[in-house]
Amino acid sequence: MISRCMMIFFYKCLQSLSLILERCIETNLVLNYEKCYFMVEQGIVFGHIASLRGLEVDKAKIDVISSLSYPSCVREVCSFLGHIGFYRRFIKDYSTLVQIISQRNGFYV
Repeated sequence: MISRCMMIFFYKCLQSLSLILERCIETNLVLNYEKCYFMVEQGIVFGHIASLRGLEVDKAKIDVISSLSYPSCVREVCSFLGHIGFYRRFIKDYSTLVQIISQRNGFYV
């Protein structure tokens, strides 16, 4: 009984994979097979962790951003805002925080 359920599940996964690959072919999207992993519970996509829970921030990226030194000039503030802008979706009140930082440094974003 369990093996039959597993076979049905695996067959449905293969059908979904087939649809995805067909859409890639239709849109002339090229896949790098060295970077393609199948039958995994989560994976990193464009710096985000994709899983059944949805998109999450990669903890390694947070560690890198938190280890950056404090900006000492306007150019470094702009660079920092560029780094964290990638994760603006996950930062509560991002636009308000950026506006405050920008006004304190004498420029407007």
